[in-house]
Amino acid sequence: MTDPVLSLREAALSLQGNAGPVDILEAISLDVHRGDTLGLVGPSGSGKSSLLMLMGGLERATGGTVTALGHDLTTMSEDALARLRRDHIGVVFQSFHLIPTMTALENVATPLELAGNPDAFARAEEELTAVGLGKRLNHYPSQLSGGEQQRVALARAAAPRPDILLADEPTGNLDSTTGTAIIDLLFGLQERHGATLVLVTHDPGLADRCARVAELSDGHLSERQPPKARTA
Repeated sequence: MTDPVLSLREAALSLQGNAGPVDILEAISLDVHRGDTLGLVGPSGSGKSSLLMLMGGLERATGGTVTALGHDLTTMSEDALARLRRDHIGVVFQSFHLIPTMTALENVATPLELAGNPDAFARAEEELTAVGLGKRLNHYPSQLSGGEQQRVALARAAAPRPDILLADEPTGNLDSTTGTAIIDLLFGLQERHGATLVLVTHDPGLADRCARVAELSDGHLSERQPPKARTA
């Protein structure tokens, strides 16, 4: 088997609270390989989003190691982490994090331009068309529905052709019908680009669309097979 795209070894995260340090994650070990789809579930406050942030280098582990694409994220500088995310890791949040003064096209193209991509706007248009927004390119976030804004966020994450897609409750602010459409698009993007997908969700049924499911509880991780894997 090839080396994992994401690898955590005894990874831990402690944050300083008013009453002293609080252990968020303890001794997490996990390998995720190229093309994997992994659902992360667990009760509210279990550390799902924190674990995803460790994988993307948005939080730094306070113990153990976190490796992405062969890079030890625990030792990299902030600038190096930012370059790694720019070129190889797409992140989709529950809140869309679009720039309100930019059109949909500009929101998707700007990160590509910053990376020096010569066809930034052409690729941005291609990705927006792929998520059904080909006729909304010049609309601003305030002119788009929540579902449309999340589609822009998906296009922005997918446009650099990332090796890794990290999605943190991407349907949390959407109604169930719109959320289902967004998840269909997310898995479609993952398949189209051959990316590794890690999906944080509170919905076990949604997690079961992934090939693997891992559950966080009290800072510890356990993995189970989703129903489709058990019946395959």
